Amino acid sequence: MRICIIPARGGSKRIPRKNIKPFHGKPIIAYSIEAALTSCLFDKIIVTTDDEEIAEVARKFGAEVPFMRPKELSDDHTATIPVIAHAIQTLQNNSVIDYACCIYATAPFIRAEDIHNAYNSLITHNKQYAFPVTTFPFPIQRGVKRDNKGNIDMFYPEHFATRSQDLEEAYHDVGQFYWGTREAWLEGKPIFSDAATTIVLPRHLVQDIDTPEDWIRAELMHKVLFNT
Repeated sequence: MRICIIPARGGSKRIPRKNIKPFHGKPIIAYSIEAALTSCLFDKIIVTTDDEEIAEVARKFGAEVPFMRPKELSDDHTATIPVIAHAIQTLQNNSVIDYACCIYATAPFIRAEDIHNAYNSLITHNKQYAFPVTTFPFPIQRGVKRDNKGNIDMFYPEHFATRSQDLEEAYHDVGQFYWGTREAWLEGKPIFSDAATTIVLPRHLVQDIDTPEDWIRAELMHKVLFNT
């Protein structure tokens, strides 16, 4: 059995009510639910939340909310893995779960085809996790740090004279979704490890949304890419 679990707590601080804030005419969580439905990969699409309004919106767009998330897993410091593990433990009393895909509620660029590709990579490479990454737009080896006086220092001074094209490509997590086996989630295995495989997305399909500035940028990008 394959399930989708969408974490969506109610207490977001930097962008209030972030998980159901309107994004081009519909709550942003709707994009994640719709991508999961379109993929046709899941036996169940679950939203785990501590908030009744979020639960109501999730049900409206086709997800199930079979339980409310406990307060101890709904604060600012709770990591993703314990939330997914709790959902699996709660659900598997009545179901045999083999794979769970955590999809973030604020991922309006998520595509069903990418969910498919990551799942295929998970199975093909016999890994415990699979998730999308993208390339950094600038070589991280030439990055600098800056103090409060404006002074800078290179993180890797040995690469001051190295040509950009001679530096190794670097990637980062895109923050959209993570496939995992039941065992990986329940055992709390680290995602960023050799237990995982990845697929690569183009940078124009990636935008983390943590601040109001991020939100504005994401809406502008989405309008250009999807004619919204």
